[in-house]
Parts: sequence; structure tokens; C-alpha cells
Amino acid sequence: MSKFQIDWQEVARLMLLSRELDLVEEELLVPQGKIKYQFSAKGHELSQVLLAQLLDHPHDAAAVYYRSRPFLLASGLSPATALAAGMARANTPRQGRDTGVVFNIPRQTGLSVLPASGNVGAQFTPAAGWAQASLYYRNVLGESDWAGAIAVAHGGDGSTATNGFWAALNIATTLNLPMLFFIEDNHYGLSVPTDLQTPGGNIAANLASFQNLRVIDGDGSDPRTAWDAIQTAVEHVRSGEGPCLLRLEVPRLQGHTFIDDQAYKDPAELEAEIRRDPLKQLKSYLSRRGILSTKDWNALQAAIREQIAAALEEAEDTPQPDPDTADRYLFFDGTSPQQGGLRPENALPDLGSDSSQPSGARIKLIDAVRQTLETEMALNPRVLVFGEDVGVKGGVHGATRDMQTHFGSERVFDTSLSEEGIIGRSVGLALAGLLPVPEIQFRKYADPAYEQLADIGSIRWRTANNFAAPVVVRIPVGYGKTTGDPWHSVSGEAIYAHTLGWRIAFPSNAEDAVGLLRTALRGDDPTFFFEHRALLDTSAGRRPYPGDGYCLPFGVAASLAVGDELTVISWGETVHRCLAAAQNFSGQVTVLDLRTIIPWDKGTVLASVRRTGKALIVHEDTLTAGFGAEISASIAAEAFTDLDAPIQRLATPDIPIPYNVPMMEATLPSVEKITGVIDELLSF
Repeated sequence: MSKFQIDWQEVARLMLLSRELDLVEEELLVPQGKIKYQFSAKGHELSQVLLAQLLDHPHDAAAVYYRSRPFLLASGLSPATALAAGMARANTPRQGRDTGVVFNIPRQTGLSVLPASGNVGAQFTPAAGWAQASLYYRNVLGESDWAGAIAVAHGGDGSTATNGFWAALNIATTLNLPMLFFIEDNHYGLSVPTDLQTPGGNIAANLASFQNLRVIDGDGSDPRTAWDAIQTAVEHVRSGEGPCLLRLEVPRLQGHTFIDDQAYKDPAELEAEIRRDPLKQLKSYLSRRGILSTKDWNALQAAIREQIAAALEEAEDTPQPDPDTADRYLFFDGTSPQQGGLRPENALPDLGSDSSQPSGARIKLIDAVRQTLETEMALNPRVLVFGEDVGVKGGVHGATRDMQTHFGSERVFDTSLSEEGIIGRSVGLALAGLLPVPEIQFRKYADPAYEQLADIGSIRWRTANNFAAPVVVRIPVGYGKTTGDPWHSVSGEAIYAHTLGWRIAFPSNAEDAVGLLRTALRGDDPTFFFEHRALLDTSAGRRPYPGDGYCLPFGVAASLAVGDELTVISWGETVHRCLAAAQNFSGQVTVLDLRTIIPWDKGTVLASVRRTGKALIVHEDTLTAGFGAEISASIAAEAFTDLDAPIQRLATPDIPIPYNVPMMEATLPSVEKITGVIDELLSF
């Protein structure tokens, strides 16, 4: 057992501070309407405050949840900031953008409190990513100051039923990561009792035989018992012996939120919880040990109340955030975040030129992707490539062939079949200052990771640029060159165009793939990089390699054919179908390849439509709410008086891609269909 000396008077101060803050909010600020969301931490204070005392490594990180404020207070959050955050004021960790209980604290000289999510269980896989990053810094980058760093994921018992918990548990135990699962079991998730969350109601008992996992079960209300359990758990993880799950039973002395009266608990249960109040137990414990007398305790409580009164006055004086800044920080705007990605680490390579220097024979799009990845990995040791089958096999499509041999299994590695784990881990790696480049084998397979994808896109915005998580997610999309089916042939870019904070690249050829992928890898924003399956190794997508410094800016369309009477707008594989159709109308049709969906080149599209007077939008995604509808709406709003014909859209009907090849071809926008619509528009 460590000789770490706990400052019990400081523990008492922090617990009283947390309890009194809850009371002020519940009894004053919520009734006044000044706080809209209040999640009490009553009953959870002791275990959290004790844990914070031990997270003293400069590279420790904690992924927290909505009931973690005692831990935040013990990690440096001031009471004035805590109150102001609840009141959605400026000069707080979220600048009024997110709820008051969803905290973050960028690393200053020590602990990083990773951006909390409003989704239950979303904190676990980012913590696993940070734990993996700590080993990467030490073992691959040779930064010895990361030795002994750990990641902690806070969660209630309800969170152990989520995909994120089980994905992180799998990652941490298979890789033997320095990660602590810190589970505060108050026996309820919302109003649902824990035995409906976990068989038997005890996750620690259920995981007792889980390999590579130390499991500790204890009482989070008793000061000595809780301290011994927490200290043992942290020491186990910090020593490099592997992950640990610590379950501590605590009472939930208030409802799930301020509007929950806990009517689902019987009176005997409520009375039993009051008797287990850790604040009362701490008071008794300190009195018995002669650390704080009743008089001293009362004096401390009075001082805390005076402090909170002053903090409340300070919070009330904190200005409201400027409404005109609400749209700032969705994307990088030239201001580096405090933490996350390569820019704060001074490790981001400069963008190259958009001047192509082609050399050699035409290469496949898939080879262009692989060559670009290899070049950037050789340039930047912080780049990691991972996913299902990307290691020894070299990727299901061959994009990472031989890369594990070139760069080692810690930089190019296989993962379990868990997209939540792949993407959630990417968050932690990025927040730790690395550049994760995960591969999702097919677009449909990304669906289980949607929660993490949505969180990634909003991190910079909801933390007011405290954090950012630039991740480049490669996804093969669309139908295959020999067949389709509902599971492997989804394009679905419109869904991700709605996923805020993400850039989307969708190249139609190898040259553009090189330029857009390199720009993404040297950029500051999370990016989806779509690789159309029917272009990976077919002649349509082949181009000469444009050079190791070639970078294409996002939001700049390519004009592939020029005509005076009609503008055709497309992206991805359908670009080539549009070009084939346009050959029948020499000099009449302009064909624009958007190349990127977010941002899309509205200026070039509008200028061309104003010149030609007619517009046709062609894409593989379904018609209803496809991205073509956004383009059509913009043309109608901003170039309506220049139109000589109705705007037309041609897309896949609102059905999945069939497996039968003739059915598939009948579903896709064929050259014949495109030719027919072009002919109709030119004749209008």
C-alpha cells in the first residue's frame, strides 16, 4: 500500500462545497429559473473527491459524466465557475453552449478532464483511447514522462449496460491498458433499478472472472473503506499491471434530476440511503479520529457557505455569452484549441501545394490512398491507422497492404469488431495529441458508432475551443463493381452532412484522392474520407500520382466539361456517368465534380448555373433528403431568376441497393437515364 497521505480536512472541505452547491441550486437557482438542468451529486461526493487526490500524474486523464461535479471541484473547478456554468454564462468551460453539468478541463500542468458527453456511456471508449495513447507515447515516441499515466472513466451503474462500456472493457483488457473503470453504483439508472441494468445487480460480481481485469468491490460511503479501495485500484493501474474495474456502492440522495421526486423508492429504502450519507459518515469518522471536532466541522461548513455566497455573487456578475458568437468554433477558424489534435503539440505538417506534379503511370484510387497514407505516416510519427483487418491482411480493400510491416503493429493495428470502440478510441487518441486514421470497412458498418461520431463533430464547438478531436475516418462507400447489396453498398453522405462539425471528402479519381486525403491528414477538423468501391481498382478512377506534397483545398469543385446550356453537378462514382452522358451533347453541358460535400463549392455551382440557366444534380444516395436537395434549394434561393428550366435531380430511388446485378443497375442513375434527363432539359 502506498504511503500517500490523504488530507482529510481537504476532503471534508470539498465534500461540503459540493453538497452546499447542490443545495443552493436546488433551493434557490432552479426555482428562480436561473438553472435549467440540475443533476445532484448528493451521496457521490466522497468517492469522487478521494479519487481526485490520486490523479496527480501530468498525463492522467479522466472521462467524466453528468454527476461528476465533486470530482471536478477536487480537480480545480472553482465554485463560481461551477455556478456560472449552470447559469449558461460566459467565461466558463462551455461559454453557455452546453449544459452546466457537462464539464471539461484542458490540461494545464496535470490532469486532463476530457470533454463530457450528454450521452450515457459515451465516456468509456475515449478513456480507452487515452490509455492507449499513453502507451504509444512511451513505447513508440519514446517520451518517458508518460510512464505511469492512467485514464479513468467515471460512470454510474446504469452506464454499464451501454455499448460504450463493453467496447471499452474489451479494448482495455485485450490490450492490457492502464485504465480504471470507476463505477459509482447507486442502484438506479434514472428510475430503473440496477437489477434491470445488470443481471444480479452487481457488475463487479459478474466480471469477477473477466480475464486481464482486476475487479474491486467496495463501499463508497465509508471513508476508510472507500479510500483503501480507490488507492488499491489506482496503484494497480498505475503500476502497469493492467486495467481495473472498481465498483463502489453509494446512495443517491436526490432524484436523477431536480424534477425527480424518487416516488419509485419505498420509505424504508429512502431512510436507509439517508443513513448511508457519506457526508455524515465522514463527519463521524473525522470526529472519532480527532481530525475535526463538531465545532470545527460547523465552522468549516459556515466558511463554505460564505464562500458559496461570494461565488454566487461572482457568478451572477458573470456576463452572458455574446449571441453573435454562437456559430463560432464548429470548425477550425485559425485559433488553436488548448488541447487535442496535432496543432497544440506543434506537430502539424504544413499544407502542401495544389499544383500537381504527376509522375509515372496511372494508379488505382486504392493505391493512391495507400501511397498517401504511407507518405504521411513516414513524415509524421503521430499518425496511427487501425480498424478491422487493416493489420496483417492489409485491409479488406487493400488500402493498408504491407503497412504493418513498414510501421509496426503499434501504428497499424487490428481492432475488435466494434465500430463504437474504433471511433470512441479515436477520440481519446486525438485528445491526447495523436492523429487517428481509423478505417470503417463499409458505410453501413459505421451506424453503431453514430453516437461517437456526433460527439466528435461537436467537441470543438461545445467546449468553446478548449478541445478538438481531428480524426480522419476512411470509409469505402457505394455499390461494388460486380455487385451490390443493402449492407455493403450504402453511400449515405447526406446523413453525415447533417452530422455537425465534420468535413466530408468524396473524390472521384486517384489524383483527387491524394490531394484531399493529404489535406485532411494535415488539417484541423474531423473528416470523413469516402472511397467509392466501384472506383477503387477500376480504370475510371485511375490517374497519375500527383506528388508527395499535393494538397487539394476543400470546397473547390472541378470543372470536367464545359458547355453553355446546362450545368450538371455530381460527386463520387456518378461523376463518370455524367461525363459519359455529356459526351453526347458537345459544347452544351458543363459537368462539375464537387469533390467535397462539406464544405461544398456553392460559388462555382451558382456561377455556372447563372451562366447556363439550367441545372441537373446527380448522385447515388437516395432521392428524398439526399444532398442534392440542399444544392437544389440553394440554386432556387440564389439563382432563381437566372433559371430557364426547373431544377432536376436524378438519384437512387428511396430503396436500398439490390443484390441482384440487373436490379442494381436499374436502381442506379445510369448513363442512359442521365442522357435522357439532359436531353429533356436542353429541349425545355
